[in-house]
Amino acid sequence: MAATRSSEFGDLVQIKKQLISIIAQCKERGLVHSVKWASELAFSLDPLPLNEIPPPPELTEEDAQDLDALCLAKSYFDLKEYDRAAYFLRGCRSQKAYFLYMYSRYLSGEKKKDDETVDSLGPLEKGQVRNEALRELRVELSKKHSAGELDGFALYLYGVVLRKLDLLKEAVEIFVTATHALPLHWGSWLELCNLITNIEMLKSLSLPDCWVRDFFMAHMYTELQMIKEALQKYQSLMEAGFAKSTYIISQIAVAYHNIRDIDQALYLFNELREQDPFRIENMDTFSNLLYVRSMKPELSYLAHNLVEIDKYRVETCCVIGNYYSLRSQHEKAALYFQRALKLNPRCLGAWTLMGHEYMEMKNTSAAIQAYRHAIEVNKRDYRAWYGLGQTYEILKMPFYSLYYYRKAHQLRPNDSRMLVALGECYEKLSQQVEAKKCYWRAYSVGDVERMALLKLAKLHEQLNESDDAAQCYIIYIQDIFSCGEQLEHAEVSTALRYLGQYYFKNKLYDEASLCAQRCCDYNDAREEGKALLRQISAVREQGEPSSTDLSLPCVFNPLSNNTTPVRRVSPLDLSSVTP
Repeated sequence: MAATRSSEFGDLVQIKKQLISIIAQCKERGLVHSVKWASELAFSLDPLPLNEIPPPPELTEEDAQDLDALCLAKSYFDLKEYDRAAYFLRGCRSQKAYFLYMYSRYLSGEKKKDDETVDSLGPLEKGQVRNEALRELRVELSKKHSAGELDGFALYLYGVVLRKLDLLKEAVEIFVTATHALPLHWGSWLELCNLITNIEMLKSLSLPDCWVRDFFMAHMYTELQMIKEALQKYQSLMEAGFAKSTYIISQIAVAYHNIRDIDQALYLFNELREQDPFRIENMDTFSNLLYVRSMKPELSYLAHNLVEIDKYRVETCCVIGNYYSLRSQHEKAALYFQRALKLNPRCLGAWTLMGHEYMEMKNTSAAIQAYRHAIEVNKRDYRAWYGLGQTYEILKMPFYSLYYYRKAHQLRPNDSRMLVALGECYEKLSQQVEAKKCYWRAYSVGDVERMALLKLAKLHEQLNESDDAAQCYIIYIQDIFSCGEQLEHAEVSTALRYLGQYYFKNKLYDEASLCAQRCCDYNDAREEGKALLRQISAVREQGEPSSTDLSLPCVFNPLSNNTTPVRRVSPLDLSSVTP
């Protein structure tokens, strides 16, 4: 089944035929997730006329011989009686029967492992139970592979076995071979996604030239936090004819969630729920957005709605966990994240969120364990690295937290929160030059929490670099006022207080007076503002003139630390600002 390349996706009829064909093949082999992915895509394309629908593939002699055993085994397989299915397939010779035989043995081992895990262990010791069938399967599949007898599906299974045995390098090679042997099987591409750690590794792989590759690249860009490229890719896929695909809409929503464009992500998730109201996948991500926005009624509605659909799904448990967390019921929240992990120990979001809950409950050792599990599942999860950094910061171990914050920063180079955290670490380790660089960079990439300049100004203040501190305070105040945030901002008064004293020392009495007047608008700075105004009038009564030295504060020179670029700022004009 050749998958024709079509970067413009010119022949949608051909793509639809290929999708129908791969759906049938995956169904026969019990690969339910690949069936679902291909079916969702096929559903978003126009239906084919009767004469265009592809016929089922012709049976070989071996297929015909194994037909009865295969039908019987598949019925047991569908009822999750994997050992029974494998027993009736053990002598079969066709490719299809061989795959189902090996896959049944693999799933039997996984089921036993999961049962044992749930019976014997708490959710934090998941890694210690192994699938006993893996080693045997690897030996048998390896022999067949050396003889060149594995088709695309069997190669996929071989790759999964290698990944489960932590033979990651070999697994990558096998999955790449599997995508060449059977480019339309999404399972192989998805497994490959989980093993690629950076863009260099992605570029080094030789992948088949097929339309599925575009979906893979878009998915990969999202995973590697290259959101701009991912969005461009998904946009071009929608324009190519997949505009109705709920899979693509959900992926775009996740991409916006990753760059914290919360409004756009919320809009897309609401759109998705209208089109597919019983959908459960990605709803945990939707609940994260509602949590960040503190949208209690909406989160409560979502949780109730998912419980009605299926209360024993991982995503449902995560949504309920988020709901309790928003209500500050952290023990209950942690309980639901644990329930999610009993259902699926490889659920990345639940490990990370459980870490957050343990942090709230001041249980740092459990938080560290949970974050480490999240990283085991996916080394690209910046939230888990960041969480570990925070935990070690609480434990007053700045060298450790610096290591973890650096990891988080490498994964999210343009996220100001990672940079501010790094700056704070460097400050604690008395590496002021590094701290300054981090704070300035955090401001330059767009400081979401508006803390970087403030911290930079305070650092300059501690180091007696008064001109630099004043400059940062000026930009900080202008930023706060220009974005129209609440002026009862605790730290505006700090900035005004400092600037008032700074201008006074430099004999710029008009500016000092203006800052002092503004200080009077804030409770915590009122007395100091009044005192400064009295000082200014005393000095003026003695007839001391204002300084006319323009090299000083109003239009500042670049900061003395020449690693820190600075924009020229006009004198601080507070007259237009009414608190």
